[in-house]
Amino acid sequence: MTERPLLEFRGVSVVYGESRALDGVDFRVEAGRIVSLLGGNASGKSTTMKAALGVVRPREGTVHFDGEDITGWSTPRRVAAGIASVPEARRVFGDMTVEDNLLTGAHTRRDREIRRTLDEVYAFFPRLAERRQQRAGTMSGGEQQMLAFGRALMSRPRLICMDEPTMGLAPIVVERVLEHISAISADLGIGVFLVEQNADLALQVAHRGYVLRTGRVAIEGSVADLLAHPGVREAYLGRAGDGSADPLALADSIGDDPSTAPRPEGTP
Repeated sequence: MTERPLLEFRGVSVVYGESRALDGVDFRVEAGRIVSLLGGNASGKSTTMKAALGVVRPREGTVHFDGEDITGWSTPRRVAAGIASVPEARRVFGDMTVEDNLLTGAHTRRDREIRRTLDEVYAFFPRLAERRQQRAGTMSGGEQQMLAFGRALMSRPRLICMDEPTMGLAPIVVERVLEHISAISADLGIGVFLVEQNADLALQVAHRGYVLRTGRVAIEGSVADLLAHPGVREAYLGRAGDGSADPLALADSIGDDPSTAPRPEGTP
């Protein structure tokens, strides 16, 4: 029996003016699993993230969290229900201490266990405990990303949406960030929805992936499926395929034979 997803899009379309940013998108993220969303510029990745967080509302389709339709829910209500965010470029409060930054992640909570959660975050990220009174703006990029992860954990989420978590970080730091993402999923049982420009990095930690093209899911499958797909290798991983696959014209199903997939009319 298929496990019920934490986050699920069902035929979601988002329209900006006359332009469809998303067109009938379906995808799902399960508890304790990392799902990566790949795609080029203007493919719809950012809009998908915004729709998950309630920043934009679908024109068509529905968004579900743990089986409940949350399409009309506000962002704060989604956070209170268990959806947290690690935004692009970290966006920590530079003039505030590490601890005060972490406490902002618990702003939707009304329980008395916030201090206990803070101790748990410090146990998970000992570096943050060492620097709890340091101003966040004086920390390195990698430390700020760690702080952004910890801030998200302060809301006691069941799902974390991560937008470009390795952007602007040195390669040696990126590896540590990927380890943290894997640990959040495996050790804490939290679902992770990951938007990452670097597909090679994203597929190192993900369990499943979706490739968007102009607002539609062009390819989906397990990481093993995506890594084996010649179109994904050529377009996103810089690896040679059979020389004939066009990732922008691949069949909708990862199981289809890409060598027989027809090229849509008008595809550039």
